[in-house]
Parts: sequence; structure tokens; C-alpha cells
Amino acid sequence: MNHERNVSLRISALGRAIAVVVGTMATLAFSQASLAASPADDSDTLDRVEVKGHRVGAADDLDAAKRRLDERAGATSVVDAEGYRDGRVSTLADALGYAPGVFIQPRFGAEEARLSIRGSGLQRTFHGRGIQLLQDGSPLNLADGGFDFQAVEPLSTRYIEVYRGANALEYGSATLGGAINFVAPTGLDAPRVALRGEFGSFDYRRAQVALAGQRGSADGYLSVTGFAQEGFRDHAEQENYRLFANAGFRFDESLAARVYLTHVDTRSALPGSLTFAEFASDPTQAAPGNLTLDQRRDFRLDRIAATLRWSPDDKRDLRVSAYYADKSLDHPIFQVLRQDNRDYGIDMRLRYEGSLAGRRNVFTGGFGTAQGDTDDDRFVNVAGEAGARTNAFRQRARNLSVYAENQTWLNDRFVLALGAQALRATRVSRDGFITGGRDESFDTEYEGVSPKLGLRYLFDDKTQLFANISRSIEPPSFGELSGGPGVTQVDAQKATSAEIGVRLDRDTLSIDAALYRAHIDGELLALTDGAGNPLGTINADHTTHQGIELGLGWRFAENFMWSANYLWNDFRFDGDRVYGDNVLAGVPEHQLRTQLRWSIGERFFIAPNVEWSPNDAFIDHANTLDAPGYTLVGLKIGGRIGSGDDASWSWFVDGRNLTDRKWISGTGVVADALGRDGRYLLPGDGRSVYVGFEWRMP
Repeated sequence: MNHERNVSLRISALGRAIAVVVGTMATLAFSQASLAASPADDSDTLDRVEVKGHRVGAADDLDAAKRRLDERAGATSVVDAEGYRDGRVSTLADALGYAPGVFIQPRFGAEEARLSIRGSGLQRTFHGRGIQLLQDGSPLNLADGGFDFQAVEPLSTRYIEVYRGANALEYGSATLGGAINFVAPTGLDAPRVALRGEFGSFDYRRAQVALAGQRGSADGYLSVTGFAQEGFRDHAEQENYRLFANAGFRFDESLAARVYLTHVDTRSALPGSLTFAEFASDPTQAAPGNLTLDQRRDFRLDRIAATLRWSPDDKRDLRVSAYYADKSLDHPIFQVLRQDNRDYGIDMRLRYEGSLAGRRNVFTGGFGTAQGDTDDDRFVNVAGEAGARTNAFRQRARNLSVYAENQTWLNDRFVLALGAQALRATRVSRDGFITGGRDESFDTEYEGVSPKLGLRYLFDDKTQLFANISRSIEPPSFGELSGGPGVTQVDAQKATSAEIGVRLDRDTLSIDAALYRAHIDGELLALTDGAGNPLGTINADHTTHQGIELGLGWRFAENFMWSANYLWNDFRFDGDRVYGDNVLAGVPEHQLRTQLRWSIGERFFIAPNVEWSPNDAFIDHANTLDAPGYTLVGLKIGGRIGSGDDASWSWFVDGRNLTDRKWISGTGVVADALGRDGRYLLPGDGRSVYVGFEWRMP
């Protein structure tokens, strides 16, 4: 009853908030429409002035973003949000499932997932690591490197930029995985009104109200979304409310500012992992301990960010951004974790295009600094409530990075890229509840320089080859610094990576292909010693990650489009004294997502799709236990009514796992399962169907 009352209060409060912001934005949109519709007095009519050039208050349009990323000497891609709005949009897998080089697989149909690029953060199925998430270039990660999937709203995204590996140097990132930048709609480019609803299996409900408008030099965008579902499994209920807004102001043709506001309130029950026997008997059941302890992951996030952009022409672009985020986590698992995070930072980035020795030259440079303070309190879990205190930590993470990259056109065909990032990071933790005479405080510092050398060869405007070699450095998050018996300090994970690839973007055929190999020194993994004793998260000696990333789009007839995203993942130990050359657990060797789409303009489409993972995937690094592969078949149909300057309706029916296959979407990752059944399996959703509609007023 208390939970139901709290939910009602939250919904009521959210309703009042929606009413206020909707009213405000509706007034702005109505004012704009009225001004546009009202005839002007002839006495006030001015001579027509035509202004050519870019508009500093707006983000790059989709084509400009693609051109900018295509100029990276390495693997990048852009995901158009319109491309995934024609089906269910609940998780980041719905948005990034067809992004080349991105492995993402939700656990038990939840928003949290295993998100990995080139084997980054292999052991995480929640609270990711190894990739930098950004909102319009401003970091979303906590200062220690971790990130929350619920902080991103795919429906409040205009397009997504994916930088794999060292190709994220443009944003100062030097992690193994790279960076993913979510670019938001604004009042300058979003529809004035958008209403969306989605409904489906497992009591799934999702809705969005979005408003946008501009008046004079000011513009604004507001999105409110709500999501809830019972879930395929027992004890898998989810409830999420997000408010995302931004407002911009253009001071003149070269200077503009924008402020971003985010509020997230999310509550997720955790059904836990099953044994093979339990999975075979009933994949919808929850682990008994998760029910007894009422395991959940609930948090609230409030974030404000601001960006100031000076861009007097298309050659010079200077951006300064600052952010502050406040997060409160209530996380009953084997114990109750209660954390309060306060993260803030500032970034500056300059892009300057000129000439060097008579040839085109583009310089990008900047710096970023961030600090995060965490109050980490831990208690005995008494049926989901906090019992006696077990520990208390006061933690601080600091990062300072400086980076620069220069691209020089050696001639009309060859482009040389040279760059580097210098990083200094500290992780400080103070034990505020010492038990057993063991003080778990620590104070560590990490620093390093990550250089990059890249080369592009341009066949023409549509086709290019690229290659690069780079270093990366990734300091551990607090999760790795307190991960096992006696472990309080590990080194940063470092890697040397090389890649070669091709980009082709023709009218009927697009190819994004890359072959990479990374030698990693000190990969952060949970391991055991030679006797099988757990060591917690430590630095492995040497590991190797190599693979193929392939994205393909082929319009082979007027109304037919075939798209595919294929990954070959070969991640191994390299002569380890315990694991030899074993395969690293966590990600299957092969994964293919493919879709064939037949459409009649915008009026109707039908798109069968297949997700295929043919090989068993290891659960443990000792390679004694594996989870079977799978093949999933789906079908989407939908269409749009109305377009152009008129209001339009769109609709879809999205069927998934239509053969109702019992499959494993992910597993836990352990050092050595000894070939025995255990609680490792995260069952994927059964057969499901979702329907949705969207109404837009341009």
C-alpha cells in the first residue's frame, strides 16, 4: 500500500509538473504561430535581407554531422533517430542495435544492458564502463567513469554519433571503447508538437509529449516521457519518468548559448540470474534470493548543463560547456547500497580550419576537468530495507585531460592525422566505518599520454580508406577499486590499438567496415589465482581484442532496402599464467542483426528482421561453461499519413521473437565456473508484440 501511495504521489506530482511546462511551451508555440499568421502592417515592412551561412544556435544537421564524422581517420558512424522511431523505443538497444561496431544486449528486457565497443567493460551488464557517453558533447558519465543507461532518453534524441576507440579524441576520450554522443532536438529543428504512445506485451506502456518553438533569438524544446512494464519475468517491474528540456539564445550571428535540464526518476525490480535447470524449467521465474531480499535498483537524477558557442564562420568553432549532476541511488542487492553522487565539470573545445603549406588543415583541441563526490553507505538487506550499517565510504574522483589533433591534407588523396591526449586522474576513498580493524581507505593517482597516428586515402567524395594506431588509458572506477578480498588498488587499463577500414556512401550502397586489433596491458577483470581463489577485480597480465565491425545498407530495388550489422569478437588472454590463451567471457564471438525493408514511400512498410548469434558464449574465463547461441525472428509493419507542412500520423506494429524461442540474452561473467551449473543466466524476452502511434505538428 505504501508503494502504491508513493507511486500515486509521484504520478500526481509529475502531472502537475507536466501541466506547468506544457502550458509554458504551448504559450511559446502559440505565440510563434500567431506571429507567423498575423499580417504585418505595411508601414512596418522592411526591405528583404537575405543572409547566407550557418546558424550558430543550431546543431549540425544530419548530413553535416555525417560529413564531419567521415573526416575522422578511423571508425565512426551516425544513427538517425528517425530510423529507429518506426518501432518500439524502450532501451538503448532499440536505438543502437544497428550501429556498426556496437554490441548491446539488454538484460531481462530492461533499460540496463551490456554495452561494449571492442570489448570495453565486458563484465558489466549494468552501470556501464569503458565508453564515454555525452549529451551534445557534455559528459554524462560519473567522474569515476561509470554511466547509467537511464540517463539517456532515445526519444529525445535527434541523432547519435558513435566514435569507436581512439576516434573519440575529438571529445578528449581515450578509452578502449570510445564515445557515444546523443545530440538533442532544439526549438530550431524539432516539430512544434509531438505525441507518442507505445503499448504491448508484458503490460508495456510508454508515452511521450514533446513541444518545441522559437521566438526571435530564443528557442526551446521540452520532452516528458513515462514508461512502465511488468516484464517477461517475475519481479521485473520497471517504472521510469524523464523530463528533458533545453533552451537556447542567439546573442548575434556568431555567439549562442544553450541550457539543458534533465530529470530522471527510475525504479527497477531485479529478477536476478537463473541456473540452467531453472532456465529450462521456467525462464520467467525470478531467482529466489532476489525475491526474498526484494532486490531493486532505484535512483533519481537531476542534471543541468550549459554550453556557450562562438562560431563567426564555418572555419572557427569554440565551445565551452559546464554541467552539474545530482544522483541519489537506493540499491538493495546482497546488501543495501545507498549512494549520493554530486558530479560537475567544465569542458572547452576549439576547432579551427585553415591551411598549412597551401593545403587544407583542421586543428581540434581542448581540455576537460571533472570532479565527483560520493557518499556510499551500506547496510544489511532486510527484505529490501536497510538494517544495521555494514560500511560507509566518502569518495572523490577527479579527472583532468588535455587533448589535440591535427589533420593535414598532404594532397588531394591523402590526409594525415596526428593527435594525443594527456590524462591525470585521482581516486580517493575514506573508510567511515572501520570494522575488524581493517581500514579500507585509499588514495590513488593515474596519469598517462595517449598518442594517435591516422591516415585516410580518398578515392572520391563517397569512398575512403582509413587506418590508425593509438594508445588508450582507462583509470578504474570505484567499482574496480573495491572488488575483492584485500583488493583496494589496481592500475589503469592501457592498450595499443590498430585498425584499418573502409567507408562507402553511395546512393544505393553504404558500407562501414573496420578490422581492429588491440593489445591490452592490465585489463580490468575479476579473476582467480592458480588455486581457484577469487581475487576480485584486478589487472590481467596481457589480453588481446581483435575483430571485424561491419555495417551495410543496400537499396537493391526502388522499394527494397537491406541493412545489416555484423560483429566478429575475438577477445583472449595472451599467455596468461592461469588462463593461457583462453577466450574472455562475456560477449559471443559472432552477432548479426539484419533487416529487409519493403516500403511504398512513407505510407506503408514491412520489415522482417533476424538477430543471430550462432556460437555458444563462454560464461567464465576458464572456459568451462558456456551459454547457447540463438536465432530470433521479428517483423515490423507501419507507415505515415501526411507529411510536409501538414500534421502527420505514423503507426507501427513491432513483433519480436515471433517463434517464442527460449534464449539467453546475457550472462554473468566469472573467473572459473568449474563446469558446474550456477546462477549465471539472464533469459531474454519471449514472444512479444508492440503497437505504437505518433502525431506531429511541424
